[in-house]
Order: sequence, then C-alpha cells, then structure tokens
Amino acid sequence: MTAKNFLYAQSGGVTPVINASAAGIMHTARQYPELGAVYAARNGIIGVLREELFDTTSMLDEQVMALRHTPGGTFGSCRYKLKGVAESRAEYERLIEVFKAHDIGIFFYNGGGDSADTAFKISQMGTQLGFPIQCIGVPKTIDNDLPITDVCPGFPTVAKYVAIATMEASLDVMSMSASSTKVFILEVMGRHAGWIAAAAGLAQRQSGDAPQLILFPEISFDQPAFLQRVQRSVTEHGYCTVVVSEGVRDDTGKFLSDSGVRDAFGHAQLGGVAPRIAALIKGELGHKCHWAVADYLQRSARHIASRVDVEQAWAVGRAAVEFAAAGESGVMPVIERVSSKPYQWRIAKAQLSAMANQEKLMPRTFIDASGFAITQACRDYLAPLIAGEDYPPYRDDGLPDYLRPGQCPLLPQKLAKWTKTE
Repeated sequence: MTAKNFLYAQSGGVTPVINASAAGIMHTARQYPELGAVYAARNGIIGVLREELFDTTSMLDEQVMALRHTPGGTFGSCRYKLKGVAESRAEYERLIEVFKAHDIGIFFYNGGGDSADTAFKISQMGTQLGFPIQCIGVPKTIDNDLPITDVCPGFPTVAKYVAIATMEASLDVMSMSASSTKVFILEVMGRHAGWIAAAAGLAQRQSGDAPQLILFPEISFDQPAFLQRVQRSVTEHGYCTVVVSEGVRDDTGKFLSDSGVRDAFGHAQLGGVAPRIAALIKGELGHKCHWAVADYLQRSARHIASRVDVEQAWAVGRAAVEFAAAGESGVMPVIERVSSKPYQWRIAKAQLSAMANQEKLMPRTFIDASGFAITQACRDYLAPLIAGEDYPPYRDDGLPDYLRPGQCPLLPQKLAKWTKTE
C-alpha cells in the first residue's frame, strides 16, 4: 500500500495559537515519512471543495517552527457548515474526489464543535462512498466551550489578554475618575459561555479591585440589580469597571446585542452590547462612560501568549499525527487536567461524535451568588492556564517577526472547477 498524504485545514474564528497546532502537526508528520506529505487547505473546508491545497513540503523547518509563534490562520479559515448527506451529497462526493486526486488518506480539521461535526460527517461518509478517510479533529476555540477537554487551545491566551487589559484599563479609569470617566465597559467574546468574561475576574486580586461587575451569558441580565451595583462601586471606589460577554441575554432569553443577522452555522451575529450598557448607565445614573470591544484584538494577541496555551496547542497537533499513525479515526486529542496545584496535564482521546455540536457552559459553582463575579473555584481553574509567557521573536524595528501567509505554493489542480449547488 502506498503512503497516504495528510491534509490539514483550519475552521471558524482563529486563535492566537491555532498555528502552533499546525506547526505541531507538520513538525511531527515529518517524523513519519511513511505516511506521506502534509498539505493544507486554503480557507478551510471551502479550500478542499475548491481543490486549493498548499504543498507544505516546500516549507523549511524554520518556517514550520515560525508558525508556532504566529497568530491568525496562516492557511486561511472559514465558516462553512456541511449539511447532511441527504441534503448535500454532491459536496461529500466532491471532497472524496479531491482526496482521491491527491492521494489523501488522513484529514485533520482544526476547530471547535461545528468543525468536529464536519470531521465526524466526513469520516462516516468516506466509508459510505467507498473511500475510507481517517479524520482527526484538532481542538481550537477561544470560547473554551468544547466538552470533555479541560481547556481549549486558544482560550488561555485570550484569558491572559483580557485579564491584563481589564487591569490596565481600570488603572487608567481610576486615575481620571475624580473629574472624568467613572465607568469603563469592556465587551468580550462568548456567545453562550462566559469563560472569557470570567477570565477578567483574575484581575481582581483583592476586594474592590476591577472588574467590579462581570456579565455572563449564563445569568439573565437583571437591570435594577446591575445599576445598583454600578452606583455602589462609583460611590465606594470612585469608578466602576464592567466586563460584559457579547452573549448576555435578558430574562426572555434574547441576546441584548442580537443584530438579527445569522452566520453560516445559523448563529446570531453578535456585537455592540458594550455601547448599550454604556447608554443605560448614562441614561439611568448619569455617569460618563467609556467602552471598548476586545473583538479581534483578544484572539490575535500572540505577543502576550500564555506559555501553557502554546505548549498545549503544539501538543494536540503532535498527538493528532500520533493518533493517525496508530490508525485512529473519528477522534480528537483533548487536554486532561491531572492536578491544579501544581498544574499538571496530559493528552487524552475523545470521540468526535461526543464533541460535535456540543457546548460546555460555565458551571454555576464558578459564578458567585450575586451573579456578577467569579468564585474561588473558578479562579483555581483559570489561574494555572494563564501562567508563563511565550514571547515571539522581535525584529530590529521593534515588531514581532511573524510568518506571512503565502509561504508555500498551491498544488496543481487535477479536477474540474467546483461549483456550489444549493
């Protein structure tokens, strides 16, 4: 039997360390020459359908290692949901045609719950369509909402960034609050799960420290209680810092920031809850407010990466290749916490069927009785994840030396151009 090539693709919103997983895969795969070459799809599963595949064999070892410290998705990502085979058989047949054309027998899909669903479907349909394909999911999501894994690569660095940003911005507001802004609102990502918002709570080292309030998606927004606590903080401390998750809902379950637009997965497009909270405070309490949206800044902040995050992102990439070499399919490497003090972890294995389309919310025991702060149990969970730094190399101009996209050529296409069918 001839060697089967690997195909790697990135999916969904990127993270500060998704490329570290790519580097872990490519570096490890080069230790298994009997398994073939590593290709990478341009723009995720869309690139597979379009037969736009990068040949990473042309990358020098130092370029592969440069991926480890480069943010963004170097090969391009996408939001594209494969439907069931009954609805879109042509897409699955096209994927198999591309795999056959380039002798691809192992597919790595680096993403979250929706991506696990995609990889699981492909692993099933490949067999049904007469071309078994090993599918290995590689975990990634800053929202930290994948089940089974203790933590999702990408989240620890975002947690570190948000905690630091909250601390630094609050020192600014505190210094000006006597004559200027009294309330600062930071909006962070998190559609249904408040893990990122919770991470801001690490900035509160002692009573009275910012953030004074955190708004979680898991807790319905209580406007009277919220306004009362904002005023109490301004009265007692002279200022108030609020961290709000984009997914905060009212007591009817409606997102406060629902724009009415849906993405390719059917998710509501969120954003803009911070100015709404600021307008509420200004209108009801009269305080001058400033707000900011962390948005892409939080998920691309490789310059302040958690060392733990980088190491775990690399490790799941390495483990994905090791699973493939052992003949595994339909699985995903996950992080298993051995202990918190001292922090120890190891790689475990989960079935894609258990990961697909599932969300891990914040446990209620991680949110205090008020609904506006984290508990000690949450702090104990979060604190080890942001430990240590893994700074990228810097150039003489004072900026990080990141790898730019387009470092390897596309493979020659062998098939007719793909046309999307509705």
